Amino acid sequence: MAKSKPLDFRELILFENSDYVVVNKPPFLSTLADRVEEQNLLALAKAYEPEAQVAHRLDKDTSGVLAIARNPEAYRHLSMQFEHRTVKKVYHAVVDGRHDFKDVVVTARILKQPDGVVKLSSRGKDAETRFSTLKLFARHTLVECQPLTGRMHQIRIHLASLGASITGDELYGGKPFLVSSVKRNFRVKKGTEEQPLIRRMALHAFSLEFKGLDGVVIRCEAPYPKDFSALLRQLGAHRA
Repeated sequence: MAKSKPLDFRELILFENSDYVVVNKPPFLSTLADRVEEQNLLALAKAYEPEAQVAHRLDKDTSGVLAIARNPEAYRHLSMQFEHRTVKKVYHAVVDGRHDFKDVVVTARILKQPDGVVKLSSRGKDAETRFSTLKLFARHTLVECQPLTGRMHQIRIHLASLGASITGDELYGGKPFLVSSVKRNFRVKKGTEEQPLIRRMALHAFSLEFKGLDGVVIRCEAPYPKDFSALLRQLGAHRA
């Protein structure tokens, strides 16, 4: 199996100052060390800034904005903001089905299970997410997601509870997106099987807002990666 091409950390940077580096994490890259992959975001960050630490993380398949502290004081400062829920996080997700969400708030508790999957349970930890529809397509919806807590797989399970599983998130009921589902007369090469247009769940951390050590607000937006943009183009081209 061919090794993945080394990433250039500098190309991921959205913003940096003396305390923080904010990056646009690509999909399929673990935030922390991964037993399978050679590369991970923290290792790349430490090669750039030896004292680098991450105060939050994104799932391996999730792309988008992530803040890295360059020193211990900055790390503590950001960690406390996450603990006190003052960090503003916005995700964009493409979900299966048409849904007209207008500031819909889900407050279902989440319980982490031994196999790494979560479920909704009264025995779980409190969790709250707000959802609003950004764009409707023929059989899908682009949704803005604002997690007010930071539980594992929170957005994924809360959307699934609304009957709006994230496209491609088969762990929580999402279906792979095939171009043939929206494009008439779509054909694949003879002897081959159609592959999903996006080979992961369609979830992207779009923006992050927090305060620096000087009290000044830092807000960054992360452009969509190629696969997420390609999915939206296909959905937009076949909206009928």
